[in-house]
Amino acid sequence: MSQRDYVSRGRAPQKKQKNKKASGTARSNAPKAPVKTVSWIAVAVVVALLVGFAYFLWSIKDNVEPDGAQPMAKKPVAVEDELPGLPQEEWEYIKTLPGYEVEVDVAEQEKSDKRYLMQCASFKTRAQAEEMRAKIAFQGLEAQIRRSDGDNGEWFRVILGPYDAKRDAERAKHALRKVNITTCQIWYWNF
Repeated sequence: MSQRDYVSRGRAPQKKQKNKKASGTARSNAPKAPVKTVSWIAVAVVVALLVGFAYFLWSIKDNVEPDGAQPMAKKPVAVEDELPGLPQEEWEYIKTLPGYEVEVDVAEQEKSDKRYLMQCASFKTRAQAEEMRAKIAFQGLEAQIRRSDGDNGEWFRVILGPYDAKRDAERAKHALRKVNITTCQIWYWNF
């Protein structure tokens, strides 16, 4: 049956009810609410369980030991039953380790004449560039704003650098990524 048929069907006609209050016989014909009776067996079981629980609590009340008291079943510890002292452990590596040295050959990083810059954004207005520069300054990095003329008009670029090593530029890029500045790109310095 479709929804339209259900809606158009309407409600079923209701039967008219007679005024039951008018006649006294109408009340006597009304169905009576069922009377719930409690089974005596259920009451006896509940009472037996409560008595059993009370007896259980009464029987264990004398077995409770106060805090810090010695239990009655244990005998006092004699002097001859004392535990021996802890043995002195000697570790060999404590004596031999300072004599060892590890030598590592690390090749020195070659200084290149390449320098790096990192551009984080480019804006049409100087106010937007200043806002980005302020966010970068809160991370302890110093940014510069460079004006450049392109085919599309005047742009304001937010750059950091110069960096002597790419690793330094990457370190700054990761610091900015922590504060959700993810648009930075590292390039060779060519200004």
